Amino acid sequence: MRFLFRPPAVDATGLLSLPWDQPLEEWDPALLLEVPQRGISRHVVRFVANNGHVFALKEINERLARHEYALLGEFEEEGLPTVSALGICVDRPHDQEAILVTRYLEYSMSYRWLFSSPRGEHSAEKLLDTLVELLVRLHLAGVFWGDCSLSNTLFRPDAGALTAYLVDAETVERHPTLSPGQRAYDVDLARERMGAELLDLRFGELLPDDIDPIHIADSLPRRYEALWEEVTHEQVFGVEEQQYRMAERLQRLNDLGFDVGEVELITSPLGARLRVRTRVAEPGQHRRELFRLTGLEVQERQARRLLNDIRTFRASLEQKSGGPVSESFAAHRWLSEVYQPVVDAIPPDLAGRLAPAEVFHEVLEHRWFLSEQAHRDVGTAEAAEAYFATVLPQTPKEVTTPSVAAGLVAEE
Repeated sequence: MRFLFRPPAVDATGLLSLPWDQPLEEWDPALLLEVPQRGISRHVVRFVANNGHVFALKEINERLARHEYALLGEFEEEGLPTVSALGICVDRPHDQEAILVTRYLEYSMSYRWLFSSPRGEHSAEKLLDTLVELLVRLHLAGVFWGDCSLSNTLFRPDAGALTAYLVDAETVERHPTLSPGQRAYDVDLARERMGAELLDLRFGELLPDDIDPIHIADSLPRRYEALWEEVTHEQVFGVEEQQYRMAERLQRLNDLGFDVGEVELITSPLGARLRVRTRVAEPGQHRRELFRLTGLEVQERQARRLLNDIRTFRASLEQKSGGPVSESFAAHRWLSEVYQPVVDAIPPDLAGRLAPAEVFHEVLEHRWFLSEQAHRDVGTAEAAEAYFATVLPQTPKEVTTPSVAAGLVAEE
């Protein structure tokens, strides 16, 4: 037998003593862990605990096991919402199938568990919307699922909502981008499978009587197209509106839970056309990216907003120069020409009420508000002056932390 495990190796050491030479169905129950939230699988799946962690073991064809192992590793590195693969066991005796080992997704539940649990407050519509969001995220990354269903998805509670994670990647194909036909086929497969799964819940008396499984499933393509259009459409507006309309669009994408990879602004006498490349970001990457570009040490949500403003500033520089502008050059220009003047303009008697990055974020919010009222871009300087005169004085001193000069971290 051969084992292939990803770091950290400590996760795998305690697993090596398990009876890998035996079929999973014959393993001693004393070695296994019962996971009541698990879903239904077409393969033999068992759960084990090691060093305080829980792992799922799935018996599967070796070619599919290697395929899924490699893809899940890629997805984890890119921050896509999927389970994490630890390793595989191949060349088992008696021509047994390989075993794929994944890390159990803590606090996650199957769709059957969500409907059968005593709380059961999660509606079919909520599960559908969560599944649609997952499918859009994967399609943006060039992932054709080929087997999207509630059974192949785990759901984790998230501040009153649900977050969906891909569990089964056997049929997944990876492409640079997906064609409209590929996306439509994937969506249609999901519609068929979800309809069957909701009918199964109906037969098991787990679905409320007022829910029509076919009607819910048939609404999946419409919901998918609405979200896809929201995160990928080109936006056209007047040249004089471009600054705050760009900020508005980027904020809308962030509110939907999506990140912005690249902004392209094309202007003509008839107006401006905005193209936004949307992506999924791994947790904490905004802080790291902003620190790399500017040396600013801020909170994650603040970093995301500041990075959006840097991208908007960069697009404006490229429009003025008529050529490409490097990311690092734009970031340094933004830091000295946009961010730092706002921080330096904070009145001494108001300093310390909010962190500098939070002040800048609120100035951007105030700029959007004033621009909406004036039907033009009022500019950051004008917005900052109005903000310092009317908004910041209302922030009590006792609920804030002391400011750190310009919020900069010294570079070596």
